[in-house]
Amino acid sequence: MAGILKDKVCLITGTSRGIGRATAELFVREGGIVYANAREDGCLQTWVDALNAEGNGSIIPVYFDLAKPDEMKQAIMKIKKEQGRVDVLVNNAGMVTNEVIGMISREKTRDMFEVNVFGLLELTQMIVSRFMVRQKSGSVINMASMVGLEGCKGQVAYSASKGAVISMTKSMAKELAPNNVRVNAIAPGMIGTERLENTIKEEYKDNIPPIGLGRLGTPEEVAQACLYFASDCSSYTTGQILAVGGGISL
Repeated sequence: MAGILKDKVCLITGTSRGIGRATAELFVREGGIVYANAREDGCLQTWVDALNAEGNGSIIPVYFDLAKPDEMKQAIMKIKKEQGRVDVLVNNAGMVTNEVIGMISREKTRDMFEVNVFGLLELTQMIVSRFMVRQKSGSVINMASMVGLEGCKGQVAYSASKGAVISMTKSMAKELAPNNVRVNAIAPGMIGTERLENTIKEEYKDNIPPIGLGRLGTPEEVAQACLYFASDCSSYTTGQILAVGGGISL
């Protein structure tokens, strides 16, 4: 499947680590022209340079905060000037809070929704209206979560934000299908990112849900699911929520 994304222009948010970084690396190695987003200026440069040196696709850092529409617009204008199109949008950036009922903070919840819901919605609107609808083609991939499907104690606010992502995905898919724009979501389970492993050590070490496959997933395994939705292999698939959870029971 080498080169499955050859010359496709892709924007991936939240690529500084974990699933976002693994997805950016895979897309580049499959021939994509990848705009990799992070908030902190310059934080991607070292691994971006190393990836570009491999000579497959190409990767260009774009720095913006999903909670700041003006920054998003500047990044989109850059992509429009340099490429004139966007074929794939991966809405990966997100925030998570772990708070039990009675301790849920309105401020933290608001900040999380700014990124997980409002930022995702606004960026998708910009990309779809300025590129994909006009092209009559495109794939939007939203990062949901198993907790958005199943719920999870101690994550009421977070699961609500991911439930919103799932609902938006289905509605976007219905609205954009006549324009040949596909919208799907991935719902990861317990993926062995640095953030999750630290959370397990600190909060859930004695309460890890059973996983059918008996292990944590890897960011690379979620990236493979993103590759499916980004490629023409999923040309007749839209409005779907793909669980990548190893058989987890929440």
